[in-house]
Amino acid sequence: MMHAHWRPEGYTVPNATVYPWQWLWDSCFHAVVWAALGEPARALTELRSALADQDELGFVPHVRYPVPGSRPHASFWGREASSSITQPPMYGHALAELARRGVDVPDDVVDRAVAGVRFLLEHRARDDDGLVTVVHPWETGCDDSPRFDHWCGADGWDRRRWYEVKGDLLATVERSPCGSPVANPAFPVAPAGFNALLAFNAAELGLRHEADELATALGRRWEPNLLTWADGDHASGCVRTVDALLPALVSPRRRAEALGQFDDDAAFGGRFGPPAVHRAEPSFDPRSYWRGPVWPQLTYLLALAGAPVGDRLVAGAVASGLAEYWHPDSGEGLGAVPQSWAGLAVVVDGA
Repeated sequence: MMHAHWRPEGYTVPNATVYPWQWLWDSCFHAVVWAALGEPARALTELRSALADQDELGFVPHVRYPVPGSRPHASFWGREASSSITQPPMYGHALAELARRGVDVPDDVVDRAVAGVRFLLEHRARDDDGLVTVVHPWETGCDDSPRFDHWCGADGWDRRRWYEVKGDLLATVERSPCGSPVANPAFPVAPAGFNALLAFNAAELGLRHEADELATALGRRWEPNLLTWADGDHASGCVRTVDALLPALVSPRRRAEALGQFDDDAAFGGRFGPPAVHRAEPSFDPRSYWRGPVWPQLTYLLALAGAPVGDRLVAGAVASGLAEYWHPDSGEGLGAVPQSWAGLAVVVDGA
């Protein structure tokens, strides 16, 4: 699958038909997979490509369109060769994984990764609670997460309406003189999951002080009655989703309480991995995009945090045919099949 999805421009497409371009956090996971498959040169090439359109402030776009002469969404993003928002900075972890495998990582690639993390730390920080904001729900990677349902309007969440709202939110992003997305007054959200991944990747790059400060700020967002972390968004309640448990990567104090839910079939338990939404939430739907299926990249990250889900990731990847996401109880493949980040099953299986 990985070789079939490799492109001569130096990256792996997530899926050749549905996702034919380069996505940022996908490529970071792809690099981890390539390294596990014994192809570190390809892993480094993928990371260089993912960081190639970084701007002077350190902002890294979440989608690239590297094929010469192909600029399919230039009018939508307001730029030619890439998107105008970012995604979780998983390049810190990817580079650390390469180094742990004995790969000599060039300094210039590390410098780009550090600059990407520092952009978020320095240009997205909030004054009130120490967390970092996103400018658009797409930046979290969890596109239709029910954590954002209240932004859809008084009538509640509707898929078509939410798509329209996401388009509107792109137009309200505030940008620096060089075009970096730095704020969005219409979406002042500091997601727990995104902040956890920023802290985790900062630590992987050696930015320990910055990582510890974010972890401390996240600690204040723990909701003991719900056994989850809440977003830095004071206008809404707290929906229990699997991405909101990612602070377990950097917050050992609550780790056991959070991760214990993965053995509870009434919470986040599942034969083929943890559902994206707590089973008791009204929005839980095990076959609906971001509202209940298992996501392999989040399952991998939770396995890194110590959750007992590595074997379930392998089982789900096999049962689903390496799908983009899958049903937590049947393993039915959903979304794009095959999807490259499902190859993370090789990494946890090898571990």
